[in-house]
Amino acid sequence: MKSEPDPYPREALWLALGLAVWLLATLWARPLLLPDEGRYAGVALEMLHGSATVPTLNGLPFFHKPPLLYWLDMAAMSVFGIDAFAVRLGPALLAWAMGLALFVHLRRWHGSGVARAGLWVLATSPLYFVGAQYVNHDVGVAACISVAVLAAVRALEEPAARWQLYLLLAWLFCALGVLAKGLIGVVLPALIVLPWLLAQRRWRDVLRLLHPQGLLLFVAVVAPWMWAMQLRYPGFFDYFIVEQHFRRYAGATFNNQEPWWFFLVVLPLLMLPWSLWLWPAMRQRGAQVALYLWWLAVVVAFFSLPASKLVGYVMPALTPMAALLALALQATPNVRRLALGAAVLCIAIVAGLAWKAPGSHRDVGLVLGQRLLAGERVVFVEQYFYDVPFYAELKQPVHVVSQWDDPEIAQHDNWRKELHDAARFAPTADQQWLWPWARVAELACGGRATWWLTSAETLPRLRVVPGLQSLQVVFAGHHAVLLRSPAAACAPSAAP
Repeated sequence: MKSEPDPYPREALWLALGLAVWLLATLWARPLLLPDEGRYAGVALEMLHGSATVPTLNGLPFFHKPPLLYWLDMAAMSVFGIDAFAVRLGPALLAWAMGLALFVHLRRWHGSGVARAGLWVLATSPLYFVGAQYVNHDVGVAACISVAVLAAVRALEEPAARWQLYLLLAWLFCALGVLAKGLIGVVLPALIVLPWLLAQRRWRDVLRLLHPQGLLLFVAVVAPWMWAMQLRYPGFFDYFIVEQHFRRYAGATFNNQEPWWFFLVVLPLLMLPWSLWLWPAMRQRGAQVALYLWWLAVVVAFFSLPASKLVGYVMPALTPMAALLALALQATPNVRRLALGAAVLCIAIVAGLAWKAPGSHRDVGLVLGQRLLAGERVVFVEQYFYDVPFYAELKQPVHVVSQWDDPEIAQHDNWRKELHDAARFAPTADQQWLWPWARVAELACGGRATWWLTSAETLPRLRVVPGLQSLQVVFAGHHAVLLRSPAAACAPSAAP
């Protein structure tokens, strides 16, 4: 009797294609959101035009985050051009890998019905869907953590001939997670998998996961970039590891301070309507369910401890949450109809963001890009307009006017602190691009026209500066004003 073909490869292929279409279809549909999308898209564009290894913000070394997102964005822009679709392709690709890893794992542990439900839950959760088309580092590290955890679990189930393949896959994604957002790329998988194994007294499995081949692969992927940055910028390790990891985690001076229960509210809210089944999902038992529950608890607790909290931080909890909800939904009829309703909600959120475009300077950036001539200078006044260099496709840094000698800069987590911190790695560029108010009139010198970008609130202050009375409004955007001063000859000592 002829055996029936295994439907799994075809099902997996169609679901993979469907997930890709779902994530890619709306990448282009809205302007870059501020500050994150404008900031990180701009960094990637600067790297595309300059150094492929050193992230820079306005020409200054920018080590807030590692480079994986920027490398993906650079590759996408090289192929598809400089637009919102291209810079969102990297996050979408990593989110796609996260969804496929969840499907493959759930099918192996719980069957195809639960696997399909889990993928529907994940794909149509607003946090996942919007995060998958949002240019920042959160979905990338969430995807790497998810693949690393699931690959490590799979490695312990495989026969001797294949277990090392999944072990190396786990360590590879731990390394990519570090390059995506830092040490949490390896710390969180360790906090998830190792205690789960120890609770089952699986000491030997813990040692198997610490195999030298995996550790060597991890070091081979992570070390080259970090070591190259330390050699070129001797203060890199202190800034990137100590300040941006440990001090930021323990500090109370950063923005977005929220109460300890913040993620307990945000995660269910941004997984509606599926989180309506959260209570039965949390009441499930078993060693497999224990992994999901522990995984969820680790992520929520880890990011609840610091005072500073952003919504995207909790994205590594999406995978275990989707698994738990899929198990709770397996006896629920009409899951596909629920998925359709959830998909409509996701599209509505993206449509709302496209309509409102909160804070976007796309209108001003496009006008500047059309009118700017070679050799003309661009000046930002009392604000760094993150998305303007991207939309204007600027190939040179801009001059940024502010009170750069203000001792309070280091105390506030904002655009000024970002540029001020970056300037410590390039003091010469600091003097070139960061300009004090006392010298602002000099920027109109040099025998070439200068473009000025400022807010409506700051414009009156700019107009009363001696030597800038000739400023002409070229375009008044929704959130910024673009002005131009004609070419002016100045004394040689005054020209910048």
